[in-house]
Amino acid sequence: MMEKGSSDLADMLSALAPELMPGEFVFCTVPLARQADFAMLVPLASFRESEGLTLVLDVDSADRAGLGYAFVFRCITLGVNSSLDSVGLTAAVSTRLAQRGISANVIAAYHHDHIFVPSELADDALAALQEFGIHRVS
Repeated sequence: MMEKGSSDLADMLSALAPELMPGEFVFCTVPLARQADFAMLVPLASFRESEGLTLVLDVDSADRAGLGYAFVFRCITLGVNSSLDSVGLTAAVSTRLAQRGISANVIAAYHHDHIFVPSELADDALAALQEFGIHRVS
């Protein structure tokens, strides 16, 4: 059995340890019928919806493949090992960023959550999330 991450919200927020990943990323979509054409792009993440396959790619890969996108993001990885059944972490992070006018696109993976924020606001977003460790949440 794999180790389960933390599910205590106060503990998770105080141990958040947000880290800005290098590079810039975009969200693209391709028709489901053509998803095999894009397998070589090795996306950071993907999600299949009825409208198409969403690919999270680095900007250069999307540009080389000729895929369109509307926004460019930076990714902040939350260093805390959160449980997939934890309650409130996404809400707390999204609320903190929303209070500063920063959009947040969250992808939860097995070990960590990853927050995609507009590139030009990445430093502000990182600083906002680092405040959780400074001001212990109760």
